[in-house]
Amino acid sequence: MAGKFITFEGIDGSGKSTQLRLLAGDLRMRGYDVLTTLQPGGTPLGRRLREAFLETEETVHPMAELLLFAADRAQHVNFLIKPALQEGKIVISDRYADATAAYQGAGRGFDEKLVNQVIKVATDGLKPDLTLFFDIPIEKAIMRASGRLDEETKQNRMDREDADFYARVRDAYLRIADREPRRFKVIDASGPINEVHQKVAEIVGEFFSSKK
Repeated sequence: MAGKFITFEGIDGSGKSTQLRLLAGDLRMRGYDVLTTLQPGGTPLGRRLREAFLETEETVHPMAELLLFAADRAQHVNFLIKPALQEGKIVISDRYADATAAYQGAGRGFDEKLVNQVIKVATDGLKPDLTLFFDIPIEKAIMRASGRLDEETKQNRMDREDADFYARVRDAYLRIADREPRRFKVIDASGPINEVHQKVAEIVGEFFSSKK
């Protein structure tokens, strides 16, 4: 089977990272060659960019934020994702370009045309074959994220955003779903982990069946 590119999207606290690990485990047990990664931070350079951006106490200008994520993505696409796809791997990424459209576009208020231009340059035109968006009420996501911080006791810049910011981000993701229903699938992530995983498995199973 040719390589496939699957991305997981969602606001912080949606549970997407947990679901990514569960799906990757299932696929590996079925014999698929799976590479999991994340943005920002999927390459050595990306990890340094992620640390510099997310953990800095310095005020980061929105344009610097947009371009920093673009730099991470360009490195990620060209040195990790594309080579893995060419080898026939299934690449599953925790966030990708839709996150820039939602977080920097809607969240920070950048012009949609500008954001799309930056995304096109950074991705070299590479789009996911399938994107799963884990949708959850803003209040529940914030509660989950707060619980995670209590356990890990490490906060990054994005954890300090307010509910209005995340509402704009969520709305942007849902608009993408309306525009691209074949690629972009919305999953109710407010239920138990096993129920959400079952829905993920159904969608991905249907996706693979359609590609045979």
